[in-house]
Amino acid sequence: MSHDPASLWQSCLAVLKKDLHSQSYQTWIEPLTIQHFDPNQVILVAPDAFFCDWVDEHYLPSLESTVYEVTSWRPEFSFQPRSAHHPTEQPDPVKPLPQARAVSSFALNPRYRFDNFIVGDSNEFAFSAARAVAEAPGKTSFNPLVIYSGVGLGKTHLLQAIGDYCLRNGTAQNVVYVTAEKFISDYITSIRKRDTAQFVSTYRSADLLLVDDIQFFLLTEGSQREFFHTFNVLFQNDKQIVLSADCAPPSLKGFEPRLISRFQCGLVASIDSPDLETRIAIVNHKAELQGVELSQDVAIHIAEAHATNVRELEGALTRVTALAKLTHRPITTDLVSQMLPSLKAQSKEIQLTEVVESCSAHYGITRVEIIGSSRKKEIANARHVSMYLAKTMTSASLKRIGVEFGGRDHSTVIHACKKVEVLIQSHPEFASEIERLRHRVETSSTRAA
Repeated sequence: MSHDPASLWQSCLAVLKKDLHSQSYQTWIEPLTIQHFDPNQVILVAPDAFFCDWVDEHYLPSLESTVYEVTSWRPEFSFQPRSAHHPTEQPDPVKPLPQARAVSSFALNPRYRFDNFIVGDSNEFAFSAARAVAEAPGKTSFNPLVIYSGVGLGKTHLLQAIGDYCLRNGTAQNVVYVTAEKFISDYITSIRKRDTAQFVSTYRSADLLLVDDIQFFLLTEGSQREFFHTFNVLFQNDKQIVLSADCAPPSLKGFEPRLISRFQCGLVASIDSPDLETRIAIVNHKAELQGVELSQDVAIHIAEAHATNVRELEGALTRVTALAKLTHRPITTDLVSQMLPSLKAQSKEIQLTEVVESCSAHYGITRVEIIGSSRKKEIANARHVSMYLAKTMTSASLKRIGVEFGGRDHSTVIHACKKVEVLIQSHPEFASEIERLRHRVETSSTRAA
């Protein structure tokens, strides 16, 4: 076997391409280049520092096992950003940024920026994808980028943060941000006025098209056709498209298959309900923005009362601070309890045991089998779904979920969740099954309250 680094790396890539999902391989492995490869050390060069951290955290076990499979070596791995790999390169002369303009039916909200988006396990992937798109719109494989989640979890924040970043940094000239309903309204108005030229010019000249809440598209044959053509024109000209929805593309209703296919040809990223640690960080951040000082006990008290979404957290904090100001009282846990007396009953936190028990009943597999080590396909599938629901429906950390599922590592939980997400995106029947299971878990939790 040749010990030439380039040849060894190509052999490893061939194995990784077979083992990993194609989207994961193209997004995170293909951009890596080899700098050094011997029995003691492998140095890989990635596009930037974030890319290095992501690959190190999520793909290091795959890289280690593949290198061992190809070479029988167990070297140390390190990752270097491309900018650090070429320290002697002279920077380009500083040029004035071109004048960017927002051609949007809605002005971007200046509060929605990347630097005030609280990142946790539940939204890290979507945030990272959004940031990558904003830095190089139309130049990544994330086109289109589709972000989906339940209500109030940050889809709109990320879409507008992308637009804000592009306008501030000049990475896109013409930024169009609209809701799906506004797109349809503009189209219908142009038809009524017999003037579609302005409509076509506005949307098809965009460098970045951000369409929020596409599940609300009321797609007539004409508007569906127009959106399809707009999508194609932008895509073929390497213009960036970012969409948000309340469910994965295969579960969207009323869309032609060719549109669903277009939505899935880039990157689909989900945002889940924030875990307790993230909710506490959100409460503290919102309090800081309001100029309010909170003790850690109060922040935890508010965060524990709301396990569903960010908007509820913000509303709860607003109510508590308003009461404190009106009554001239300090913000304490007693005040929070007085203002939010029934929240814990309304927002009962789903427990890991409830998820496992619901999956056990659904699949006809015992709890012991689900958290055990059996590799039988039907048991492994039930285990993966259980882990996915545990991650998306409870506030448990990845580490805790791994411990509850037989002492597994958090990377195993991540791998299981990614497998389920891929199936949700590619198999509508499976996506429907997951929704039924969600309802079963929620119903079980409500009865137990």
